[in-house]
Amino acid sequence: MRRDLARSSRLRPIDGCFVFLPFPNYRTNSCLLLTKLLADGLVAHPSLFLFSNSTMVNHPEFEKAGKQPGLQVWRIENMDLVPVPKNLHGGFYTGDTYLILNTIKQNSGNLQYDLHFWIGDACSIDESGAAAIFTVQMDDFLGGKPIQYREVQGYESKTFVGYFKSGLKYMQGGVASGFKHVASGEVNVKRVLHVSGRRVVRAIEVPVSWDSFNQGDCFILDFGQEIYQWCGSKCNQFERLKATSVSKDIRDNERCGRAKLFVCEEGSENEKILTILGPKPDLPDAQTEDTKTDASNRKSAKLYKVSNASGSMSVTLVAEENPFSQSALQSTDCFILDHGSNGKIFVWKGKEANKEERSAGMKAAEDFISKMGYPKHTEVQIIPENGETPLFKQFFKFWHDTDQTKGMGQAYVPNKIAKIKKVPFDASSLHKSEAMAAQHGMVDDGKGEKKIWRIEGSDKVPVDPSILGQFFGGDSYIILYSYKHGGRQGQIIYIWQGEESSQDEKGASAILAAQLDTELGGSPVQVRVIEGKEPPHLMSIFGGQPMVVHKGGTSREGGQSKASAVRLFQVRANPAGHTRAVEVDPVASSLNSNDAFVLVTASGSMLWLGHGASNAEKNGVKKLGSILRVDLSEISEGAEGDGFWSALGGKADYRTSERLKSKMDTHPPRLFACSNKTGQFLIEEVPGEMTQEDLAPDDVMILDTWDQVFVWIGNEANEDEKREAVTSAAKYIESDPASRDKRTPIVTVKQGFEPPTFTGWFLGWDHDFWSSNPLERAMAGLKM
Repeated sequence: MRRDLARSSRLRPIDGCFVFLPFPNYRTNSCLLLTKLLADGLVAHPSLFLFSNSTMVNHPEFEKAGKQPGLQVWRIENMDLVPVPKNLHGGFYTGDTYLILNTIKQNSGNLQYDLHFWIGDACSIDESGAAAIFTVQMDDFLGGKPIQYREVQGYESKTFVGYFKSGLKYMQGGVASGFKHVASGEVNVKRVLHVSGRRVVRAIEVPVSWDSFNQGDCFILDFGQEIYQWCGSKCNQFERLKATSVSKDIRDNERCGRAKLFVCEEGSENEKILTILGPKPDLPDAQTEDTKTDASNRKSAKLYKVSNASGSMSVTLVAEENPFSQSALQSTDCFILDHGSNGKIFVWKGKEANKEERSAGMKAAEDFISKMGYPKHTEVQIIPENGETPLFKQFFKFWHDTDQTKGMGQAYVPNKIAKIKKVPFDASSLHKSEAMAAQHGMVDDGKGEKKIWRIEGSDKVPVDPSILGQFFGGDSYIILYSYKHGGRQGQIIYIWQGEESSQDEKGASAILAAQLDTELGGSPVQVRVIEGKEPPHLMSIFGGQPMVVHKGGTSREGGQSKASAVRLFQVRANPAGHTRAVEVDPVASSLNSNDAFVLVTASGSMLWLGHGASNAEKNGVKKLGSILRVDLSEISEGAEGDGFWSALGGKADYRTSERLKSKMDTHPPRLFACSNKTGQFLIEEVPGEMTQEDLAPDDVMILDTWDQVFVWIGNEANEDEKREAVTSAAKYIESDPASRDKRTPIVTVKQGFEPPTFTGWFLGWDHDFWSSNPLERAMAGLKM
C-alpha cells in the first residue's frame, strides 16, 4: 500500500478500521496494518476494533490496567504494549512512545483514571500511531472514564511531570535502534545527563563531551558503577538540590543501590572524568532561565462545539469570552475549550455524544491546533462528562457537580497525586492539627492577645476597648494578634480597610503595618483584609461576639456621623460558628433566606430569621442586639407584618435559593513561583504533591487556597521581588481565568515564620527544616 494511493480518486480516508483476526498474533499485525493505513493517509482517525471469532479481543495488558491505585507505564515495542518496571519509571527513550495510566481511588470507592500517551522527539509515525490506537482502546476498555492527555517530550503537562518528583530522564535512542530500558543493576553504562529546571526537573542525555557542559547547570556523569554529580560554578543551591534527587534516583532505582555516588564541583574533576571527557576547556555561562508562563495569557479562552451531524466533523464557536456558563455544555455533543494562548486545549466529551464524535476527540484537537496555528506541542486533555478537572472548571462562572459527595470524610483531588483529607472543625483539637488550621483558616481558637489601632492621618491610634470588634466602613485599622501553637510564639498583623476609607488612610495602614512588622523583628504574618472578605480567624478573636461592620461613618471621637433612622444588619456564620454582622442597605432586596437580620428603627427593633439560618447565626443575631443596645422582637421568614415591610420601603424580591458551598476538590490548593525579572509578571506552577522542599529560599511563592492567597517570601529573594510580592499576588488573582474576587485576602508569610494556616497545606511540615542547610542534608543522604 503506497502513499500515492491516498491521492487516488477511488480511495478516501476512512473514519475507523475493523480488523478480523482469527490468528493469534493479532496485536502486532493489527497495529502494523493500521499504522500503515495512518501513514498512507487512508485512515482519518485511529479507532481500532479487534475481533476474533466475532468477539472483541482486548490486549492482555488491559486486564492489568487500573485495577489498583498507582502509576503504570508501558512502552510501545514493535507495535505492542510492554510494561516498564516500576523502578525505571520516569525514564523515557526519545525514539519511543509510551502509555502512562495513573489510577486514583475516590471517596466513593470509584477509581479515577488519568491516561497519557507520551511522544518522544525522535519516535516514528508508526509508533506514534500505535500509541494513539492503544490510548483509544484502553479508554474504551475502562468505560470511557479516563481523562486523556497527549504529552510531547519537553512540553509535558503539570499533571504528568507531577508523577515524577525526582525528575524526568530522557535517554537517546529507542527500541527500533536496539535500546532497551537498563536492567536493574546494569553497570555497562557511559552517559551524561544534563539536569535543568527548578520546578520541573528534566535530565536529558547529551553527548559525552565537554561541549555539552555549561557553568550554570548540573550534569550527571553515569559510568555504571560510579555516578558523578557535576555542579557548575554558577548554579544555585536550589538547582543543586534538585539534581541530587535525580542522582539518587539513578543510584537507588536503576542500580539498586549498588553504585557509588560522588559530588564534583567544577574545577575539581578527578582523573576518571578527565580521562573520559578529556582536558576541561573554558565553559560557557548558564543557559537562559527556564521558560515560565506569561500571566497575561492565563485569562482568555474560547468555547467551541464539535459535531459531525452534517456527516463531516465541524467546529462552531459557542462563546468568545470566559467565564462560560456550564449550561453551554450539552451532553449530546463534544466541545473544545480553547486556551491555546496559554498552551492548552481541552476536549469535553458529552456522555450522549455519538461514538464517532467521542472517539475523534484527539484528532479534532490536533486538527484544531493546526488550524489555529498553535505549536504542535500544545497540551491536549480529553475530559469525559462528570470527570471534569479543577483546571477545566475554572473557566466557568459557576460549576455544579452532579454527583457531589455528602458529609465529611476522605476526598481525593482530581488531577493531583496529593490526597487531601478533609478535616471537620473542632476547636478543642485545633492546636493538634495543622491540616485543620489550614482548611478552616484558624491558627488557634481566637483567645490570644490582641491590640487594635485605627488609622488617623499618618498615625495609628488605639481603639477604645469598649467597642472591641466594631469596625466602621469609613476607617482603616491595624490588628496585632499574638498566639502560641505547639510551643511556638506567633503573631499576625491584620490590615483591615473599610470600603469607604480614603486612599490616604489605606496607604497609611500598609506603611504603618510594615513599620510594626519591622519593630517586631520581621516575624509576623501580614494579612491584608478588604471589608467583606474577612478571614475566619479574624472573626473569631472578639470573645464569642459577632464582628460588627457599620456602614460608612467613622469610629473616631467627635467624627461620628449621625446614624440613619432605619438600619439593617445581616448576620452570617462561618463553618467554625463565628459570626459577622454587616450593616446593609435597609431595603427588602437585602434580605437572604440563608441568614439572620436585625432591623433597627425609631419605633422598635426586630430580629428576622431566614428559613436557612443556622443555630450559630441565630445566636449571633441575639448577641448583636446586646451590642447595639436594642430590644429585639423575633420574626420568622414568612410571618412578617406590614410594619416590617413598611420600614424597608415595601416588599421586594430577595435571595431565597440555597447558599452554594465551596468544595476543596473544586478548588484544590495550588503552588506557584512568581517573577517579574523580565518586566513581565511570570508564574510557574509547581507540579505534583506540594512539599516543603518546593519552597525555594531565593524566590517568592504563591500558595492559592481559593479563599485566600498566601505570598511566601524566601530569605534569599531579591529586594525588588520582596517589595512587589503583594502586587504580584494581586496580579495573579486578577489574571485568574476563574474571574476571582479582587478582594480575596492576601496573606504575606516570611520563610521560617509560617503559621499553621499555611503549613497545614503541606504534608509533614518540619518547623526546623531551614535551621540547617537543605542542600547539606540532601548531600549527606547521597552517602552510603
